[in-house]
Amino acid sequence: MLRRIFAGLRKTRERLGEGLRAVLSIGRDLDEETIDRLEETLYTADLGPAATGVVAETRAAWKRREIHRTDEVLPFLRGALRARLEGCGPALAFAPSPPTVVLVAGVNGSGKTTTIAKLAAHIRREGRSVLLAAADTFRAAAVEQLTIWADRLDVPIVKGATGGDSAAVAFDAVTASKARGIEVVLVDTAGRLHTDRNLMDELAKVRRVLAAQVPGAPHESLLVLDATTGQNAIAQADRFRAAIEVTGLVLAKLDGTAKGGAIFGIRERLPLPVKFVGVGEGLEDLEPFDPGAFVDAILAPAAQTA
Repeated sequence: MLRRIFAGLRKTRERLGEGLRAVLSIGRDLDEETIDRLEETLYTADLGPAATGVVAETRAAWKRREIHRTDEVLPFLRGALRARLEGCGPALAFAPSPPTVVLVAGVNGSGKTTTIAKLAAHIRREGRSVLLAAADTFRAAAVEQLTIWADRLDVPIVKGATGGDSAAVAFDAVTASKARGIEVVLVDTAGRLHTDRNLMDELAKVRRVLAAQVPGAPHESLLVLDATTGQNAIAQADRFRAAIEVTGLVLAKLDGTAKGGAIFGIRERLPLPVKFVGVGEGLEDLEPFDPGAFVDAILAPAAQTA
């Protein structure tokens, strides 16, 4: 697991970790100029508003003489970044009795449908049965893609007609799971634009239908964010959070970007736990989020191996 996380975060590590080492050359006294350069490096790695807070803590620690030299800054940063990820973790909330219903949302192109397949594989590896609900009825291609994944995973799927009622598909999927004794239902929703009010209302309707059918459902409402969009992911998360009461985030495509630092900016604005990260294209490349391992991986020297 740690090896895959380390490999998947290579681009972020090269931008952030190596950038920090260039600024914090060993053996010098810390000064204002170095702290200013530190802030520039953190913004370059897309930490966004979190960069301001981290730098302010660093400057305050320097003025209190808690840190004196440049080689003391990196351990300090490691602690400050880990603190910003407190409360994150992979544990999914399972219902006291089956089925557990997991609603998955995200804009087109975020990697949502592929993430659902990876999540299904993860849940099956834990020994639980899974059913997929193709509730993205607006795009025939989305249903086809999820069907291909269902066939590869050898898991059942419930589908509806193109242009049909998404909430009806979700309802039918839960009904099927009860009849078959399946433990987890993963509901794929339309990859709707977060600026479209009508589509967001449709998402909220799916959530209400699930809540009426199963006590406590959806037990998780996961929002998939494309890590390559960096700070733009925050606006998406804000809107989805209001529509479906998001319980956790999945950061997809971390292996394809140097903007992995955006996770800190997202957490600064939205106190939502990151539950999984996508670090590759394979079914096994959805990793439960480990805050300590994540911070260590982005701050390690580029030449280091896991």
